[in-house]
Amino acid sequence: MSNNHKTNSILTSLLTFAIFMIIAQPVQAMHIMEGLLPPSACIIWAILCVPFLARGITKIKRLLIQHPQAITVLAMAGAFTFVLSALKIPSLTGSSSHMTGLGFAAILFGPSVACVLSVIVLLFQAILLAHGGLTTLGANTFSMGVLGPVIAFAVYLALQKVSSPKSVAIFFAAFLGDLATYVTTSLQLALAYPSEIGGVTASFVKFAGIFALTQIPLAIIEGILTVVLINIITVYGHDRIKSLGENLYEHELET
Repeated sequence: MSNNHKTNSILTSLLTFAIFMIIAQPVQAMHIMEGLLPPSACIIWAILCVPFLARGITKIKRLLIQHPQAITVLAMAGAFTFVLSALKIPSLTGSSSHMTGLGFAAILFGPSVACVLSVIVLLFQAILLAHGGLTTLGANTFSMGVLGPVIAFAVYLALQKVSSPKSVAIFFAAFLGDLATYVTTSLQLALAYPSEIGGVTASFVKFAGIFALTQIPLAIIEGILTVVLINIITVYGHDRIKSLGENLYEHELET
């Protein structure tokens, strides 16, 4: 079996599993559901996402011109994000806990590209699956597509600089990036629904505590899956893709 066929088989398997998840699971609210945040909060979170999206779109265009072979891994990152974010566990009314999958994209392509992928996934889920919402798209993108990938990328880069084993760097990047998403979600909900006693701080502690019960084990699983997938790409991918996957974070720093 050729390297090209093996790489495409991995992508096909992820997409097939994603379709299975759509069919097999009942529709539930995931991320922050439609109508849960006040209009002002929806607008503010959406505006905060714009610079990251603009940079991500520009970088994807430049990346595909300079490295056309990256399209396979980019598509795989999108499929990986969709599959993992479809595996959800109810945690509190109006939201749920689930893996994000964006640590994978952040490590290979940088946080701005991960932000673009998150918008695509969130739009697809909101429009076709009734997961999340269009009014809360900005808030969900900021937590899942901005803060999570930024933390994942920063952790990966920091551990690489201190010569940490690659698998360890990948695991903690994906793990902490996942947790950062739900710390942000907890803050978003706390700002929208401050507690009568203790205000935003007390509300944040309450939301974060609920999410932590389900999100910590999910973050561990995501870290392991991200390590496995990147190792598969390294072993079975094209030689040029292997080099790309090992060094793309340097391109993010340069641009």
